[in-house]
Amino acid sequence: MTLRIDISGIGGPPSERLRFAASSLAELTAMLHVLAEPGHHPQLAGWAGDVWAGLRPELAERLREADFLWRSSQADFLIPARPRSTLAEELDDVDRIDDERYVTAALVTTCGSSRVHFGAPSPLSDRAAREWALDLAQARGARQEAFAERLLADPAAVRAGVRDTLEQCADAFFDAAWTDVAVRLATDLRLKNDLLKRQGVGAALDSVSGAVALAPDGDCIVVDKLQDKATAAHGAGVTFIPSVFGRPHLVAVHAPGWHPVVQYPVAEPSPSAEPVPLETVTLRLEALAHPVRLRLLRTLACGPHTTGELARVWDLTPPEVSRHLAVLRRAGLLTARRHGRYVRHTVNLPDLTALGTDLLAAVLR
Repeated sequence: MTLRIDISGIGGPPSERLRFAASSLAELTAMLHVLAEPGHHPQLAGWAGDVWAGLRPELAERLREADFLWRSSQADFLIPARPRSTLAEELDDVDRIDDERYVTAALVTTCGSSRVHFGAPSPLSDRAAREWALDLAQARGARQEAFAERLLADPAAVRAGVRDTLEQCADAFFDAAWTDVAVRLATDLRLKNDLLKRQGVGAALDSVSGAVALAPDGDCIVVDKLQDKATAAHGAGVTFIPSVFGRPHLVAVHAPGWHPVVQYPVAEPSPSAEPVPLETVTLRLEALAHPVRLRLLRTLACGPHTTGELARVWDLTPPEVSRHLAVLRRAGLLTARRHGRYVRHTVNLPDLTALGTDLLAAVLR
């Protein structure tokens, strides 16, 4: 299953089809994801712990409240299509987005799914879309539900609050971390742009990731994601943003109305974990052999989900989902925890890692 980005309508040199650029806002978003899901990034667990320990309580509460903007998947406006020189300039661009696009992009991430039906009515103007968004937010917890309600009631105030939160993050931890990673990002960009200039689009894409390639006809970029989606660059090319804090995720912006963007990891992979017993490996591989269970696991790797959410995301019945989840739980790959009237299922990332870094990277991509 793949995401296909049509670049057939773009002529001219390779630099007009692909754009490689660093983004401070995208890297800050990757850092916020690490803080929300440190289990996805064991090599950065120490950094995350130090940041949380040093945050002012008010800022820590703000980050927990708004974390569905970057926990399960990243809101599209946080991965800019045209990176600027500074974080402030990129936040200015976000401020120029109209309320309906902003709110829809913010609330669709609540589901954290590649099967979200983009292009649906805005929660600001459509009652059914509003109720759906609030129901999903409620499943995330009281903080997220309250945040979603305020966003729908007063988008301008919440947007201003989100910007203020991101600016506070810059002072609290981002600026120091950005100084360290900027050199690595610049080095990667020199390599990519040199390949693009000297060897063309195919070579540049090959250097991004084994999960990104140019189609044989040269008219389409194929991204290996567990989804069947398609978008087009519409003459503006595709933006590729390197990330140090984003490993192992390969993030793609592909919703209608948004310029295609791919954020790819440049950090070195973490060392392999110690192997688990053969019997356990066999049980887990058998559990993962079913394509539906693999898809459910891919969604759950983005963040905790309820059975009902998974059923809605993958067009399955709740009993079907429950049966597959039971197999994954018996294999020790999932944990179920009750939160009020909801039971949320979470991937046991250390156990998944024990099966191999290639599998982990494929699931988290």
